[in-house]
Amino acid sequence: MKPAQATEQDFADLLARHDVQVTRQRLEVLRELAVEPNDATAQTLWKRLRERSGATIGLATVYRTLSLLSEKRVVDTLAHNEGELCYRLCGETHHHHLVCANCHRVIEIDEQGLSDWLERVFAKHDFLATAHTVELTGLCSDCRK
Repeated sequence: MKPAQATEQDFADLLARHDVQVTRQRLEVLRELAVEPNDATAQTLWKRLRERSGATIGLATVYRTLSLLSEKRVVDTLAHNEGELCYRLCGETHHHHLVCANCHRVIEIDEQGLSDWLERVFAKHDFLATAHTVELTGLCSDCRK
């Protein structure tokens, strides 16, 4: 599913695949995240929802919705924005993120050998990992010009 081209049914199916009950507010948040090319904070999403659709969704509801969607792995959570989490509707396969520190452009990348390195690190330290995320921050080619 390409998020920007997703239908209401696509979002409902996405929620169902992750065992999340479909509600109007959750669909509104997903729809708004789908048109975001990079990522957005809860505050940003809430403001856009109120401006674009005149939605009456509350800020606390947006925070709770994003928290649930993140917990259920419907959306990805990024920590590059100091003081507030950012959220992104990504593809459903395991991936990592490159984040531009200047313009906040987000690029999804495949693991590309990371699993092998992680397995060696885990074995060396006798560590059982249950999950991992990688967020690499730097400058995109446009911002380096």
